[in-house]
Amino acid sequence: MRYHSDRMQKSHLYTVFFAPRGFERMAELGSQIAQQYLSPFDKLIGLVGLAGSGKSMMIKGMFPGLELTNDDDGVNTRPLPLMEVNENVTGFYTAHTYHVDIHFEAAFTQMHELATAVKDAVSLGKRVIVEHFDLIYPILGTNADLLIGIGEEVIITRPTLFGPEPADIADIVFKSQDIRRQTHTVEDLCEYVMRKHGMTATCLHADVRHGFILSFTEKPDLPISLEQLEQEVKALIAASVPISFQDDMHIRIGEESWVCHGPRMHVRNTEEIKHFSLNQEFIADPSSGRYLLVGVVGEQGTYQIRDINKI
Repeated sequence: MRYHSDRMQKSHLYTVFFAPRGFERMAELGSQIAQQYLSPFDKLIGLVGLAGSGKSMMIKGMFPGLELTNDDDGVNTRPLPLMEVNENVTGFYTAHTYHVDIHFEAAFTQMHELATAVKDAVSLGKRVIVEHFDLIYPILGTNADLLIGIGEEVIITRPTLFGPEPADIADIVFKSQDIRRQTHTVEDLCEYVMRKHGMTATCLHADVRHGFILSFTEKPDLPISLEQLEQEVKALIAASVPISFQDDMHIRIGEESWVCHGPRMHVRNTEEIKHFSLNQEFIADPSSGRYLLVGVVGEQGTYQIRDINKI
């Protein structure tokens, strides 16, 4: 079962992408991963990441139309389809791909029963996508054909007998999730302050290690200097402003509603943001012709721009 897949990607150890912030960008990355790294012979796909990291949206991008059993709207599929897979449901009209969120399902079903259901489905030629794969791996006893971790970065790996283990991936992505939340929050705060001062220019959002990029088609004529922008954002951080989820398209900054395409990926309070700094000039990108505003957080907030992605 693994031979053809391994032969196709025998030199693939792991791949790393920036983890995008926002539903559409995460779904687009999922589609890209499916095209480049998913084999039709992969039966067990494991995802590792904390709640709100974007696992479900990545799955939607990788497997369009797949019914997720942990639907965020509260319409949870019952009984769990995976638990009903057996030798009698292998006909043409039966599902080929199943989804299970181990963290969610563990509240309803014993872990060993979930592990047995996963193994039975795979043995019948079904494909199973498992969220929180690290939780069930010790009982399952077999690694995923394709293992994906989501933290500040997305790690794609095809495990062998020599690893990596799901716990190894979990250890990396869990530690980086806090930086990702800080980055996304301060990214929204920067645009929030610029809009407050009357900026009307539309910007695209992109990623950099421990930071964010706001990208403009033309160099913006801001009503305030970048130094003042940085200071006003730092004032919001120092003011301990609460940040909260409103709905799938909005957060609340204090009492104000703010459009956000990744509303679950934020700190709870601005005081959690550490060492924010903003590059004090727009960077012209010769390849795209766009002007980039770059901000960083954490220890990397003290680095020079050219050092941000240094390996």
